[in-house]
Amino acid sequence: MFQERRKAMVVFGTRPEAIKMAPVIKAFENNIDFDLITCVTGQHRQMLDQVLSIFDIQPDIDLDLMEPNQTLPSLTAKSIRKVSEVLEQHSPDIVLVQGDTTTAMVSGLAGFYNKIPVGHVEAGLRTDERYDPFPEEINRRLLSTLTSYHFAPTPKAVENLLSEGFNKSDIYMTGNTVIDALLTTAEKAEVPAFCKKLKLDKYILVTAHRRENFGQRILNICEGLKLIANQNKYLKIVYPVHFNPNINEPVKRILSGVENIHLIDPIEYKDFVFMMKHAHLILTDSGGVQEEAPSFGKPVLVMRETTERPEAVEAGVARLVGTNPENVSCEVQKLLDNRAMYREMAQAANPFGDGTASGQILKIISERI
Repeated sequence: MFQERRKAMVVFGTRPEAIKMAPVIKAFENNIDFDLITCVTGQHRQMLDQVLSIFDIQPDIDLDLMEPNQTLPSLTAKSIRKVSEVLEQHSPDIVLVQGDTTTAMVSGLAGFYNKIPVGHVEAGLRTDERYDPFPEEINRRLLSTLTSYHFAPTPKAVENLLSEGFNKSDIYMTGNTVIDALLTTAEKAEVPAFCKKLKLDKYILVTAHRRENFGQRILNICEGLKLIANQNKYLKIVYPVHFNPNINEPVKRILSGVENIHLIDPIEYKDFVFMMKHAHLILTDSGGVQEEAPSFGKPVLVMRETTERPEAVEAGVARLVGTNPENVSCEVQKLLDNRAMYREMAQAANPFGDGTASGQILKIISERI
């Protein structure tokens, strides 16, 4: 008996979303029971396009909503109207979103308005601080109330959702799809040209770009990096600097000219994976890096006051160090000087999955819709 193919739509807009949704997209593309529609909002433009190229993803719909220095209200208003129009036109059986971006929250709301079930990949993350991270903590809380199927990456995320009263039958622990993407990419990653040019040996990899670190916090981070560089002249620090002027301007103003700090443009995901794999340790305010780096046995120092990924801290693969310059420098120095402390972090197990999350998500959706 002929069964009509079901229709799934994936909506995302930023580089992290693209990385984490790429394995899900590939799983659906290889499944004969679904027609997949891929929609990007372009919330991040250049960095998003890099990832689409790496994973050979051709969006069916590109809303191209990115504008310089756009505000959250303007992005939200444009996104809800455009995503709603797309959903009305295509009427998918499910709309899949990832994480806690404005794109994810708005797409969940648009799905609700159109009475289309929403599947939330990476559901259940919490800091319990409404403005930290901003606006992600409220985005993901709002999204949870709009979600039909919660794909939680860890037992802690499941616990968070259950404690908030969501139905156990709609919550699935799948692991994190970022591990699927990471392991696939690591197999193909080659030495980037800029690594050869910089003659990198022992280096610290840095990422810092989150909205809650704009202003004084990014200034503090820069001062902390200067302290580390001045205390360890043999050590190189590599910092791919985000294009956002709230990050780019102060970082380059403070750190340009420091001999052993290399400020480079944002790099392609496969090059970043190579950099993570070969770094000595990683300083970051990124959520994804907290999940990825432990797969390579790299200690992660998180330059934030809170994290929605406490599993990493509890497992011993990451440590919260805040943004105070002296504290950031001190925590790095401990790992540089204390081999036993370094080994303890490097050898801890990654709590975020084994690379099978996307297949699990496809199977669950196949059974539920």
